[in-house]
Amino acid sequence: MSGYLAALEGTEAGHTAALFLALMAAVLHAIFGALQKGKHDPWLSRAAIDACYGLIAAPFALFVVPWPEPHMWAIFFGAWVIHVGYKLAQAMTYDRGAYTVVYPVVRGTGPLFTVIGAGFVFGEHFSPAQWFGVVVLLAGIYGLAVYNLRTITLDRAKMPAALGFAVLTGLFVALYTTYDAYGIRATQDPFTFLAWFFFIDGVFMPVITRKRWLALPRADFVPLFKRGLLGAFVAFFSFGSIMMATRLDKVGEAAVLRETSTVFAALIGWLVLGEKVGPRRTALMALIALGAVIVEFAG
Repeated sequence: MSGYLAALEGTEAGHTAALFLALMAAVLHAIFGALQKGKHDPWLSRAAIDACYGLIAAPFALFVVPWPEPHMWAIFFGAWVIHVGYKLAQAMTYDRGAYTVVYPVVRGTGPLFTVIGAGFVFGEHFSPAQWFGVVVLLAGIYGLAVYNLRTITLDRAKMPAALGFAVLTGLFVALYTTYDAYGIRATQDPFTFLAWFFFIDGVFMPVITRKRWLALPRADFVPLFKRGLLGAFVAFFSFGSIMMATRLDKVGEAAVLRETSTVFAALIGWLVLGEKVGPRRTALMALIALGAVIVEFAG
């Protein structure tokens, strides 16, 4: 499999595969965000997911994939630090704000700075038409956040802090997307990076949430475990898809396409959470999709 993927890098088939992987990551990331935000404490939801994917990844990292090259340990440490910051910011965001408001802000901030970062790190440059597509996509994402903010009635006093943390989380999204794209390109076998990343990354949140676990009613353990197990498999395919997309093709384009997750998040809010969509939100979601299409076809 690794040899097949290596053969696709930089080819038209690789570009097509990266497009598919980025869109799959968008759908899965919206599901992942809903799983963490759900009815449970977002700190414990994330801890349950991390513990599950860390335990599942351990045997693959230790016994299946090729052992990491010596230079990869420093890269793994950097990735771990960045993702710790991201998780803390994300948990504080979801702890304070409505999912349909803060999620678009997080996802709108991420691609803008990822595109800029990819220019510095990988020498990627968007055409003027692609930048127009980014502007269209961001207008839809932030427009959706503003519209949702105006219509919510719960926890409005917490929203300024929630929005601040959402922007911070978006900056971490840009940072980890760019850094992890560098990391997965730095090893010969991409599955080595993925397996060891999940193994290492699964430690932090279960440890720092120990007191919250001790205070959790016993009846909530099984539902949280089920959520964690489901979230683990969603994370494998979501993060794995976007990382493979950044290895096969341009980092910036993959990051922008992934942010169509905002559309899927709104659909989840409508279909699962019973939230109303209406013509204005439909138009804003169409604007997000249009921006992604422009970026793809103007490339």
